[in-house]
Amino acid sequence: MAAEKVFPMTQAGKEKLEQELEQLKTVKRKEVVERIKIARSFGDLSENSEYDSAKEEQAFVEGRITTLENMIRNAKIIEGGELADSVSLGSSVTFVELPDGEEETYTIVGSAEADPFEGKISNDSPIAKSLIGRKVGEQVTVQTPGGEMSVRIVSIK
Repeated sequence: MAAEKVFPMTQAGKEKLEQELEQLKTVKRKEVVERIKIARSFGDLSENSEYDSAKEEQAFVEGRITTLENMIRNAKIIEGGELADSVSLGSSVTFVELPDGEEETYTIVGSAEADPFEGKISNDSPIAKSLIGRKVGEQVTVQTPGGEMSVRIVSIK
């Protein structure tokens, strides 16, 4: 049997997944079952779009529950700044894009809790892969889907 995938994440990220799982199991599951009961009361299931919709939602909810349980079971908690002198999983990195000098800060997290809109990028992303192991002051070329960009690391926390 193949080894299960490990999901690196912060403690806060794991807690967020646990809350989502609890919500799905205790609230959403019951809501969907109730929708299915109501849809069944409409009669002929072969032409009942409400029933089909509720069953699709049930499949999605059950799939998400399974995914979350797997991610939580295989979570590897990371601590921010384990290697403060170089970029690592859990680090918050501030860099300046060259040559225009636009400064950006991202926290490198596991793919399970990545959210670019909150400044959290996956360790599997092109930017994170290019920055991991680098030090303050280093200039790094990052391959992105939009092309190459050069950055200089300003700080690591």
